[in-house]
Amino acid sequence: MQLKYLNIVAIGGGHGLGKVLNTFVDLGGNLTGIVATTDNGGSTGKLRENNDTIAWGDLRNCIAHLAQSQLGSKLLNYRFDGGELDKHCLGNLIFFALEQLDVKPVEIMEIVRRLLKIESKLYPMTERPTDLVGHFGEQQIHGETAIDSQSCLPDALSLTDTVTAPSRALRAIYNANVILLGPGSFLTSVMPALLVDDIYQAITKSNAQVIFIDNLGVEHGACQHTSLQERLTWLQKCRPELVINGVLSGLTTSQVSLSQSVACAHAQAELSDCEVTYRHDEKKLRQALTELISSICHPR
Repeated sequence: MQLKYLNIVAIGGGHGLGKVLNTFVDLGGNLTGIVATTDNGGSTGKLRENNDTIAWGDLRNCIAHLAQSQLGSKLLNYRFDGGELDKHCLGNLIFFALEQLDVKPVEIMEIVRRLLKIESKLYPMTERPTDLVGHFGEQQIHGETAIDSQSCLPDALSLTDTVTAPSRALRAIYNANVILLGPGSFLTSVMPALLVDDIYQAITKSNAQVIFIDNLGVEHGACQHTSLQERLTWLQKCRPELVINGVLSGLTTSQVSLSQSVACAHAQAELSDCEVTYRHDEKKLRQALTELISSICHPR
């Protein structure tokens, strides 16, 4: 199958989504990333403490992955050391400053895309600030960093505010042939965008094939003791109308079985980077996804 004829939407956050975007960067305008904006740690967390703003860190990370200019990528990821700006990333500060000048987050991404000559599209999951809430029995844990510090999956996950997705992100989903979820932190990278109701509804109403990409290493925090089967079962409980058409995982993962109206193809492959084994090798990831997409879209 020639991927260049497909419209692919990748959903997630942080390094995982950045890896997927970089893997398919040659698709240009046929590739769209929809990025989680609920992080409340690090440089992003400092900005959000006293300001009504979305989380910029994952957007910055993904833009840097897509940048054709190595200098531009380094500039966005430049982190100050010492002084009042200690640990802040320059890209986060630039995006925040543009927002304070009344430029909407979607337009900020468009401006930076043009400056860095990026053809692929990148959108925040929402342009309004919101945070994750983990529901653990009768206790509610607010914020990604606090949820990540838990030792078990929550009973449920929600957002503090009812937010909507940018219309351009929704159009990308409706026009997609393939939607990729992950890899990345299950609760704090993959799940946030799926909690935006119009994104969830757009996915369920689209004709796209949905593929879940599993992590290669064991997650820290709330998911550290869960299997791929348990995470997917939890996802289906949280978002029951979401149909997963394919799953891609490493070789050591057990086969999964999902309770849904259509069969789910589970592909296993050796995907590890030779130097950092818990990270995906881009060539291996592209080959495995190409084969899985081909089998789902054109089954024999």
